[in-house]
Amino acid sequence: MFNLDSFFESMNQILGIIDDKVWGIPLIVLIMVVGIFLTIRLKGLQITKLPRAVRYIIANDNSGEHGEVSSIGALCTALSATIGTGNIVGVATAIVAGGPGALFWMWLAALLGTATKFAECMLAVKYREVAEDGHIIGGPFYYIEKGMGKNWKWLGKLFAAFGVIAGLLGIGTFTQVNGITSAVNNFFDPANAWTVTIFGHPYSWTVVIAGLILTFCIGLVVIGGIKRISKVAEVVVPFMAILYVAAALIILICNYAKIPAAIAEVVESAFGLRAAAGGALGAVLVAMQKGVARGIFSNEAGLGSAPIAAAAAKSDEAVRQGLISMMGTIIDTVIICTMTGLSIVITGTWNVGLEGVAVTTKAFERGLPFSSSVAAFILMICLVFFAFTTILGWDYYSEKCLEYLTNGNTGAVKGYRWLYILAVFIGPFMTVSAVWTIADIFNGLMAIPNLIALLALNGVVVAETKSYFSRFPNGPSKNK
Repeated sequence: MFNLDSFFESMNQILGIIDDKVWGIPLIVLIMVVGIFLTIRLKGLQITKLPRAVRYIIANDNSGEHGEVSSIGALCTALSATIGTGNIVGVATAIVAGGPGALFWMWLAALLGTATKFAECMLAVKYREVAEDGHIIGGPFYYIEKGMGKNWKWLGKLFAAFGVIAGLLGIGTFTQVNGITSAVNNFFDPANAWTVTIFGHPYSWTVVIAGLILTFCIGLVVIGGIKRISKVAEVVVPFMAILYVAAALIILICNYAKIPAAIAEVVESAFGLRAAAGGALGAVLVAMQKGVARGIFSNEAGLGSAPIAAAAAKSDEAVRQGLISMMGTIIDTVIICTMTGLSIVITGTWNVGLEGVAVTTKAFERGLPFSSSVAAFILMICLVFFAFTTILGWDYYSEKCLEYLTNGNTGAVKGYRWLYILAVFIGPFMTVSAVWTIADIFNGLMAIPNLIALLALNGVVVAETKSYFSRFPNGPSKNK
């Protein structure tokens, strides 16, 4: 008889081997080197031009002549895809596997990744195309093809293929749906008292019902395309971010005396200072690997996904949109992931034998001055909103990748939407370790072509940036 548990165990082992190869030292070094290189070439733009980027967001000018959504709408669409389970579950997974030091490497990856995010989103606007029906398509596949030349089109196709798979089988569906249903199950039926057997494995009815409701809601939105996704994102993203940050701030305020010790623990763990002499290097490498991998999963800097949303912005200035888009990394990782990570370290829930969302749930229960049920409910609501919008954002990303692969075949894109909805439907029945490993693998595979392109086109990035700041040296002026 077919044994589902044995099958999943075998698959987990195979996926683990592949994940270790993809997210080995070479890719981690490549991601960090590209971030360092672009930071140097752009003279620390992510720090020196940060106030200007903030002013652009506050100004919220939508007077660009070309594009489908506002500049802020493009940012919210990108944030809808990045602010998801990576901020809640991913941070917890990284700290459990790599220790508190993983949070330090997430910070470093985010600091360097902000320059990377600026470069890739700026290139996306510069090299985007307008289809015959007026809709915009752009992203790494176009700046690879048009920027590097036709001989490199195969690399753009490779990126697009990985993007479709990542959206359908990894970061876009399974991880998010699994995070939502796990959170709902942990709150409403933690003891799995009400179960149903599916494929020989018992599942709580809360998982099944939550999965069905989620599938229905996703279907209603994705059929409407980018404009409907953008409208939903502009409403939901600010609300969910403020709610989550407020809850995490309460934890930090209530435990303010423990913050210095928590930060010290993060730094010491990052460099193996608390490990035994023989295991220090191994501890550092694990913390670095998990921190960088989860950091990229969360903010997607260098992954090549955010440029697809940036390309749709109503902005005639590529550099301006790059500055706005780079704020996504700061909001996602420097602010939200830090809140999650510090809450987990302060409350000490990372080394008590829990896994996934249960780690963060326990941190909220211990840290918030409310009853455990109220704290768990707050986190569940945040996770549901985070993951829901990520599913929407990645549908858009993967659709654009498919559109590029099929040379604009609208029938293929419409069919893909239904396949995407089906993936959402089966997501709750995948194992936690398997879905995160799949997401890691395809994140890494997407990043490689994009990072190669960023290195090849760094001269274009620098030239465009210098030209823009020489033309507009004093900051915002209308849409400039």
